[in-house]
This record gives sequence, C-alpha cells and structure tokens, in this order.
Amino acid sequence: MESVLKKKLVSGKRELYSLGTSHFINDLMTSGIVPALLPLYKYAFDLSYTQAGAILLVSNLTSSVMQPLFGQFTDKNPKTWFLPLGVFLTGLGLAATGFMPTYSLLLVMIAISGLGSGIFHPEASRGAHLAAGEAKGTAQAIFQVGGNFGQAAGPLMIPLFLLATGIKGLGWFALVGLVGVLIIMKIMPWYKQKLRESQNSKKKTIHGKRNLPGLVGLTSVVILRSWTQIGMAAFLPFFYLQNDIPLQLGDLYTFLFLAAGAVGTFFGGKFSDTISHKWLLFGSMFLTIPFAWILPQATGVMAIIILFLFGFFVLSSFAVTVVYGQMMLPNNIGLASGLMIGFGVGAGGIGSTIMGWISDNFGVSLVFDLFVIIPIVASIITLFLPGEKKLMSDAKAT
Repeated sequence: MESVLKKKLVSGKRELYSLGTSHFINDLMTSGIVPALLPLYKYAFDLSYTQAGAILLVSNLTSSVMQPLFGQFTDKNPKTWFLPLGVFLTGLGLAATGFMPTYSLLLVMIAISGLGSGIFHPEASRGAHLAAGEAKGTAQAIFQVGGNFGQAAGPLMIPLFLLATGIKGLGWFALVGLVGVLIIMKIMPWYKQKLRESQNSKKKTIHGKRNLPGLVGLTSVVILRSWTQIGMAAFLPFFYLQNDIPLQLGDLYTFLFLAAGAVGTFFGGKFSDTISHKWLLFGSMFLTIPFAWILPQATGVMAIIILFLFGFFVLSSFAVTVVYGQMMLPNNIGLASGLMIGFGVGAGGIGSTIMGWISDNFGVSLVFDLFVIIPIVASIITLFLPGEKKLMSDAKAT
C-alpha cells in the first residue's frame, strides 16, 4: 500500500513539500504565534482577558472565516499570485504589530496579517489537491502537517526569542514572510501548468453531487474541534500561570500539545486513504474526551503524556475533514477547503473570545471544563454524517 501511495504522489511530491513548507511559515506567523503572544500583548497594552481574546477573534475572522469567500472567488477564477501575496501580507502585518502605539492599531495590523493568511490558504490547498493524484488523504496530511507544525512552533518563539527582544522583535518576521514568498515563487510555473490541465479536464468529466446537509454537519464538528484545540492553545499558558507555572514552561507545554497535533494530523491523513473518514473523525473526537477530563488534575510526567495524547487525537482528523469536505462539495475545491481549514478552524477565534469572557467572569478553570463537553457534542454530530460510500454513489448517480 505504501508503495502505491508514493507512486500516486511522485509527480507533485517536490511541489507538495514546498507548499507544506510555505504553509509552515504562514501558520507560524498567524495561528501559531498569535495565541502565544496574548500574554505579551496583554502586558504591553494592559488588556483584559476579553480584549486579549478579541485579538484572536480579529486574527481568525480575517485569516480563517474569510477563507470560504476567497475560495468561492478563486474556484471560478484561480489567482496564482494569491500564493506569494498571502504569505507576504501575513509576515508584514505580524511584524508591524511590534511597533503599534495603541490597541486599535494593533488590531488593524493583526487584521492585515490575518487577511494575508486568508488569501493564501484556499490557493495553497488547491495546489495540494492538484499534487495529490488519488492519495488525497496522504497529500493533505503532508500539506496540513506543515501548517500544524507552524502552529506548534509559534509558542516556542516566546521563550527562545521574544522574551529577550520584547514585542519589537516581531519586526524580524517580515523577513520570514519573504522567505515564504521565495519558496512559493519556485513552484509557480508548475502550479500554473497544473491549473491549466485541471481546467481542461473539468470540461471532460462528470461533476459530482453536493451534499449540503452533510457539509453543514461536518463544518459544525470542525468548529467544535477548533474551539477545543485553539482554546486550549490560547488558555493553557494562562491556566499554568494561575497555577504558578512560569510562562516559559507554559509555552513549552503548549508547543508539546500542538506538536502532538501535527503528528496526529500526519498519521490521520495517511490512514484516511484506507479507513472510513466518518469513523476516523468520530474516533478522533471521542478519544479526546478522557484526556480533556484528566488534564487539569495531571502534573509532572503524567501531564506531559496527557497533553501529548490530547493534542494527537484532537487533530488526527484535521487532514481527513478537508478531504471529507471536498467529497461533499466536489466541484468547489477552494470553497470546501476554505470551509474546513478557514471558517471551521477560524471559528475558534470566536470561541476564544467567549472563553475570554468566561475567564474574566468565572475563572480560567471553568474554560477547561468546556474542553470535556465540546468533544462529546462533536462526537454525537459525527454519527449523523454520510459515509464515503453514500457520497461516491451519489456522485456516480449524477
């Protein structure tokens, strides 16, 4: 089986890894570092928990919730130049936040950075789809694991770099964005050619059938998963600070949680080419529940093990849901990707704002109780999603 998958991926393998690397850089500068920066922003601008959560809300509204709109737009008219432009704006906006004198201007720069990410993702995901051959799950795993490792590496920037430089050290991320642009520019000729081939082949193929009820249910599960994963990444440092654990150590724990999610994304995507998407998604959410329940009481080595398993299972369905969504919306790959990677994941910013309000009024500990309830609801919704056999039979019937 492994050799078969490699043959299916070999034609676009180099480009797929380039897309994964640029995804790493982009997500490092948005969903990776922005949640970890909240304590620094909170201190620098004297913010409440709700205001700190609003930073994530703005970032996610512009970077993620906007993705379906960009995806819908580019499904009809793919814009290859969106790839380098997106990474450039992401780095420029983040770098500028280190030099803003007011909270309002900080939000503006966060919005510009997020907008760049929103522009980048649908086109990059389309590129991964074109490079995949028939091994869609494996291809998405390679592409998405880049973004998830970017998320994981973000918190490491705090103890390794920004605690020494202060938030003005964020200026260096303008150069990081330029590195991402250079990587993208090398694969632009390939991407333009693959788009031409794809557009020509569409005229000769039978279109699949949309499954909108299934898409709504799947998006709901992705939103709930995002509330769990992004909420945990954002409030884990606050939880540990409340328990007299230094910020540096709290950020290392956050890195462990997110790195485990990247590992889970890779293996989940690999297995999704042979295992039912529906039941892999259900297992991912259901197995999250006990670790979310035990985590607040765990300490020492046990806390590290629980964090790793929590992160592994909660994101083991990340690549799967992208492919699953594309099956439910087969003629709108950019829109499906925008919904799964963008709107669904970006709704985590809305959740983080709600969690910030809960923390202000009832304490951070109550937020961790929600991390048990949310996966239970997501598991129940997953049971009502259509399986691949139904989606494929519907496609053949059209």
